[in-house]
Amino acid sequence: LKVGDTAPDFDLATDGGGRVRLSELKGKPVVVYFYPKDDTSGCTKEAQDFTALLPEFEKRGAVVIGISPDGVKAHEKFRAKYELGVTLASDEDKSVLEAWGVWVEKSMYGRKYMGVERTTVLVDAAGKVAAVWPKVKVTGHAAAVLKALG
Repeated sequence: LKVGDTAPDFDLATDGGGRVRLSELKGKPVVVYFYPKDDTSGCTKEAQDFTALLPEFEKRGAVVIGISPDGVKAHEKFRAKYELGVTLASDEDKSVLEAWGVWVEKSMYGRKYMGVERTTVLVDAAGKVAAVWPKVKVTGHAAAVLKALG
């Protein structure tokens, strides 16, 4: 995805038995952050950082959604364990991860496998990509996204 592209719509199950659909959030900026796995160190820190800044995002009218291939039950445990405030959406079939270009071949210790490339996309109120942060380094990231919102 590039700045100016129309963000691909999604309709995903969330923790708490809800659903989130991007097209229903038109009129608000939406921060969509893709992360590999619930309850791992980097993903936990990222979710905690977005949760800590959630009141600031909300003041700007923004919605923050974390998406991973974990199931809803894993999301609910993750949210409860760390008292997370952000919406966590489940993409178990990886169709959204693929549509947004973040389901990629990775390599660790010479072994190749498919996984989520930690990426954040800021979608503007009109549903267009306003900013993309590929290969996110977690420290300071949520604050950088908030700053980009203005």
